[in-house]
Amino acid sequence: MSDIEIGRAKRARRAYAFDDIAIVPSRRTRDPQDVSVTWTIDAFTFEIPVLAAPMDSVVSPETAIAIGKLGGLGVLDLEGVWTRYENPEPLLKEIQGLTVGAATQRMQEIYSEPIKPELVTDRLAQIRAAGVPVAGALSPQRTQELYRTVVDAGVDMFVIRGTTVSAEHVSKSVEPLNLKKFIYELDVPVIVGGVSASAEIYAAGLGVPVDRIGEVWVKAAASPIEPVRVNHAACQEVVVEGDALTKDGGGLARLPVPISTPGFDTAPYLTATLCVTRDPETNVQNMGTYRAALKANDRLGVRMATRLSGAGGYLHWQKYKKLGQPMPIAIVIGCAPAVLFTGGQKLPIDQDEMAVAGGLMGRPVPVVSCRTNDLLVPADSEIVIEGLIDTDLLEPEGPFGESHGHLALEDFNMSMRITTITHKAKPVFVSIISQVTPSESSVLKKVAYEPMFLEHLKSVLGVRGIKRVVMHEPLTNLRKVIFLQFGRGVPRTEVWRGLQGAATLQAQCGKLVIAVSEDINPENADAIFWSLAYRSNFDEDVLETPHRSSGHGPKSGRGAEEGTLLIDATLKHDMPPLALPAEKYMTHAKAIWEELDLPRLSPQSPWHGYELGDWTADWTRFADMAVEGRWRELGEATYARRRGGLRPETPVRSAEGKDGGHDE
Repeated sequence: MSDIEIGRAKRARRAYAFDDIAIVPSRRTRDPQDVSVTWTIDAFTFEIPVLAAPMDSVVSPETAIAIGKLGGLGVLDLEGVWTRYENPEPLLKEIQGLTVGAATQRMQEIYSEPIKPELVTDRLAQIRAAGVPVAGALSPQRTQELYRTVVDAGVDMFVIRGTTVSAEHVSKSVEPLNLKKFIYELDVPVIVGGVSASAEIYAAGLGVPVDRIGEVWVKAAASPIEPVRVNHAACQEVVVEGDALTKDGGGLARLPVPISTPGFDTAPYLTATLCVTRDPETNVQNMGTYRAALKANDRLGVRMATRLSGAGGYLHWQKYKKLGQPMPIAIVIGCAPAVLFTGGQKLPIDQDEMAVAGGLMGRPVPVVSCRTNDLLVPADSEIVIEGLIDTDLLEPEGPFGESHGHLALEDFNMSMRITTITHKAKPVFVSIISQVTPSESSVLKKVAYEPMFLEHLKSVLGVRGIKRVVMHEPLTNLRKVIFLQFGRGVPRTEVWRGLQGAATLQAQCGKLVIAVSEDINPENADAIFWSLAYRSNFDEDVLETPHRSSGHGPKSGRGAEEGTLLIDATLKHDMPPLALPAEKYMTHAKAIWEELDLPRLSPQSPWHGYELGDWTADWTRFADMAVEGRWRELGEATYARRRGGLRPETPVRSAEGKDGGHDE
């Protein structure tokens, strides 16, 4: 199938009937396994290039199922005998035996039976139950009458067929189907939790394993790939402008925007946004993820952070304000995950996120110019909302459930007047969960922030021995609490360079930074408290510094500044082993547990004992003797070593003149 142009920003693929195709020998042949005849429509890929026509003589429900299982697509005629009769088989056999002279009248009689919506539902359900793509066809005349039944039945592909079909048919006798209007008014599917509800979903969006997310981000930031402009884009297949923006049920009211925090939010909010603006001085675009409240069918209230290290879009707004001009903006809803992921990251203000997205994808991002301004947006976007932000007047926005875990109360924020909305013919609306963490909002940041912080400490500051950076997610929302994991024996000076580097990289991150050793799992808060309790001396391992920006958080009763707390909870000297059975015994016990088919275990570190330096080969031998049942031998040996003149709990090593240890 080859692409052909059928109008402004519209392209189609040419299909061929059997009479159009001839297979002839050529000079060169290939093995069948080396040749692909697959083709795609939207998200569906088919193994054989067969699209069966929606005709009673070609496709029945059983035929559609058989073709689907072979890898093709069978389209059922939803105005045919299969949706008019419970059992059309006798009628189909009768039609086969009709003479040419009798066929016309009898066919008219057969097809005068009304279409039954319940049969439409049943036939499509039969195809779906077979596990193949479901496609049904209606003529333009029947589409307005039956499309709701077809959509509710769960059709994957809705075919509008006719001898001649145009975007807008003009007729004086009947109310025709306005194809542009019809596509616009179709229900829009909604995805919530599909962007980054987990690290696994995020990794799938980048097409890499979870453990390579950080590597890909660092590489993309260092080696961005500039976007490539295209003239035609799927995101502009449908254009909503003029009266269609302001009419009842039009504009933003057409979009299925959810209320994120029912009972507290005062409007439906766009949350999974990619807000595109351009610096009027440098011409560099910025893409940020900012919340936007629905205010009217053609107006949004947009919040861009004004705090230190806040929104790049806000910096652009300040420049447009000085120029006395409104700020052009385009809000993208739904696009390639790699592009969307850049909106929440804190990249250098002069770095175009679209190029970094190209680095993440390993290829240029196709972009198209907006219709009412010259901003560039991803060509495969689901929905694009274009408009102008007022730089003179602000309007109240909020409350809204924010990612810091509290309601952001009502503030005066930016007012955006919408100039046009464009979208795909069949768009998907995307929203993210952003309130109390963990949430999609925090996962979006965590999986990229952690490797970027680690790279900064390792490569920029040259901190030795740093192993991991972990941002605490539950309730605290990443920014406030950071854990650093160091290797054993790292000089104290390096630990403190790491603590200070993590606390100062971003103004919003690192209110509390704690360093631990490599045997402590920094994702286990209990292990962190254990390390604080036994490995830190608060007289000398704690540093509090003033004058930190209070950053992202609720404003109620809070000042503009707060302090920073740094704690070294690393292992600074040898200590006795962890008091759990040694690894070989715990591993053996786990194997027995599994052999008995007991409830599945999910061991968390630490789940076995291990040495921490203050241990001798003699004590290992004594422990082995105890397990072997030779504890009496050991008792005889210790009886012979009895001494007088000592206080209970006197360390044996100090009394017997062996290597000194620590009182326990």
